[in-house]
Amino acid sequence: MKLQSDPHSGANTITGYGDGYVEINQNPYAHAVLLSSDGAISKWPVKSFEDLELSHFAQMVDLKPELILIGTGSRQRFPRPELLKALIEAKIGFEIMDSQAACRTYNILVGEGRQVLLALIVEPT
Repeated sequence: MKLQSDPHSGANTITGYGDGYVEINQNPYAHAVLLSSDGAISKWPVKSFEDLELSHFAQMVDLKPELILIGTGSRQRFPRPELLKALIEAKIGFEIMDSQAACRTYNILVGEGRQVLLALIVEPT
């Protein structure tokens, strides 16, 4: 699916997604990413939902976003509570949804000027 971005905003946006990839600023990525609305696009060392560890959540906290969207792959799944503890203690809001919904929500929040971080699991095809 292709999404339209606002080329004048200067923010990172999701311009497409599908099985095994996400397209950011019209560049495809076939791996999990951490995507900040106004910062770097980072490879996130998560192969699958089952691989999530405390260090992955600490990496998100270090970026100090206002809100984190966690895309858990093809379906919505909730991480173990002990993994979310770092986000709660840092008082960072978070939402958990399937990866496609996370992409759409990310673009909406970026369009509103929010400081949002997308932690997106991209499942291989």
